[in-house]
Amino acid sequence: MTARNLVGIDMNKFEKPAVAELGGIGVLFGFIFGIMIALGVDSFIGSRAINLTPILAAFSTVMIIGIIGIFDDIIGWKNGISKWQHALVPLFAALPLMVLPQSIGVTELTFPLIGVVPFGILYPLIVVPIAITGASNAVNMLGGFNGLEAGIGIIISVTVLVIMFFLPVDHSGRLEVIILLSSMVGALLAFLKFNWFPARVFGGDSLTLMIGALIAAVSIIGNVEKIGLMLFSIYFVELFAKSKYRFQTECFGIPQKDGTLAPDPKGGSITHWIMKRGRFTEPQVVLIILGIQVLVSLFVFLLFWFKLFKLAGG
Repeated sequence: MTARNLVGIDMNKFEKPAVAELGGIGVLFGFIFGIMIALGVDSFIGSRAINLTPILAAFSTVMIIGIIGIFDDIIGWKNGISKWQHALVPLFAALPLMVLPQSIGVTELTFPLIGVVPFGILYPLIVVPIAITGASNAVNMLGGFNGLEAGIGIIISVTVLVIMFFLPVDHSGRLEVIILLSSMVGALLAFLKFNWFPARVFGGDSLTLMIGALIAAVSIIGNVEKIGLMLFSIYFVELFAKSKYRFQTECFGIPQKDGTLAPDPKGGSITHWIMKRGRFTEPQVVLIILGIQVLVSLFVFLLFWFKLFKLAGG
């Protein structure tokens, strides 16, 4: 990528080094490889335990959004795509999942203070596209720091994975979700080695869109929509922070000669709120945010463990 000048400027470094982009391609191939191994083992050992319909639907969604993300990284909203178009393109990736909820019998959601709301045919037509588009854009909204996007993606994915292992064996979509998330976690861990400070490669929109889309997809397949929503709490806070400035703010800090980051005076991101609390380096800001996500994940797991909410179909 560097040899072909497909690079991005590391905005949180005082020297502003150029770093290879499109690292999401490596994660996409790692994810594909993991899924292919799982399907191959399932076929050749003769167990046939995997339900191919949901796993291939989610697989297709990640493939589509990965390809969209690659094009997005190359042309991007700063080079010809308007922001509203940039926000809506993940809708196309929802198509494979839009036929899935009806086949597995999920057509309702439970809301706090309201209870169960039946959506019927509107679930695949409205809820699923909103979930895929919203989750993809959410992960894409909080980033720009070495290791941040991949780190949060790993923590959320591992949290859902652990919860899946504690669900009954016959829970709808359990095995498929485990395979999908295990493949993504493996790919992200390998990528994180090169994306951690100082980053040698950036994931780009292809990475962030894939992470969000997959988590939304497994939440639908595994009937754990509530868990998925709660694990995204940090992104809801970021959404509120950016909405105050009509989404015209960036997460980047202002690099100082001593290696620390100063916040943008106008704020508009969780990262700026953290940087206002002290003189932190980029890795420290990332570790603080990852620590917040770990606390959120522990809270969600405790709610699940003590059965303080009911899962769809559970």
